[in-house]
Amino acid sequence: MSLHLLKLSVGSESVETMARWQAGRLARTRALFHETRNFPRRAGEILDGGSIYWIIKGHVRVRQRIIGLERREDEERGRVCRIMLDPNLIPTEIQPRRPHQGWRYLEADDAPPDARHATSADDPAPEMIAELRELGLL
Repeated sequence: MSLHLLKLSVGSESVETMARWQAGRLARTRALFHETRNFPRRAGEILDGGSIYWIIKGHVRVRQRIIGLERREDEERGRVCRIMLDPNLIPTEIQPRRPHQGWRYLEADDAPPDARHATSADDPAPEMIAELRELGLL
């Protein structure tokens, strides 16, 4: 079973704003990545089909497949880990999560499943869906 990472998407107001920011980076750098200070000790498990699950506004909303991990030297920050990402954003079932610093490991059993269907303007807000699910009403 794969091991995943859980990370706060700082500054993202929605999946759409995150997608726009990432599209801009991809156009500039021709690679999509996130840099962090620490290299995962369990890298082998992550590279065996793992994803990074993004927390946006207090809820896990989307994931991206991790396609590589690179150790790099940065002039200002020293050693960093570059998490290479597949550009495809995969919506997940909404799952509430508290903010935290850095990334956390996320076991496959604890990861929210991929969303079953695309949302429309007539659907309840994602936060309401998450709350109803948490109460066992969905």
